[in-house]
Amino acid sequence: MSTDRRHVATATTANRWERWPDHLAYRNSRENITELTGGRPEAANLPIPACPGWTVLDAVGHLVAICRAVAADEPGNLWEVPHTRGATLDELLTEWAALDAPMAQVVTTAPQLRHTMMMMDAFTHELDIRRTLGAPVPADHPSYPSSLDLVVRGLANSVREHGLPALRIETPGGGWQAGDGEPAATVHGHRHDLLRSLTGRRTHRQISGLTWSAAPEPWLPAFTWGPFDPPAEASEALTDER
Repeated sequence: MSTDRRHVATATTANRWERWPDHLAYRNSRENITELTGGRPEAANLPIPACPGWTVLDAVGHLVAICRAVAADEPGNLWEVPHTRGATLDELLTEWAALDAPMAQVVTTAPQLRHTMMMMDAFTHELDIRRTLGAPVPADHPSYPSSLDLVVRGLANSVREHGLPALRIETPGGGWQAGDGEPAATVHGHRHDLLRSLTGRRTHRQISGLTWSAAPEPWLPAFTWGPFDPPAEASEALTDER
């Protein structure tokens, strides 16, 4: 993901959003996932609807492998880190907890954009696992502000690549601009729906179901970016549909 200023979304997030440092927000997701899945071996093989072909064990193995790479300060694209295989769910959770201190040391002494990516990825998979287990979505979460900043940046890059006019994104407590110049439209939604829409968890139809000030169709292709691609079939409902 480019850090070039020309590709960065403009964020105007309200101060009332509680913004935690990346390593603390990441730890919150790790602890939440551990509480949701620890001591539940039957959860390991449950499929994750938002990640076709993945189980809960696969998602946790993915997160542990990325955390291991960050804790060792290994260079490279985090999305290309191979999953951890051959361990049980509880073994993975134990290793993940042991990686917390070295991970925090690296993140706090050498902050990088990819550390925010790691935090956003953990939060995204926490939400995936919550959906799989029927656990409620948190009303608030310290990862929302920075995660939304990051994924709107990805959308901004995609808006530029598609030659689209700027888009304004709004949710209670925060607002961003993706792209340059005067926005040609505004999309408004619950922070959860915006995050899920920008991380490939919502269909084009669901994205269109957010509150748009203009026809959404021109911007829908931009919601495919980086590792994210809207699914053909819905795996979860919009917040307003619950």
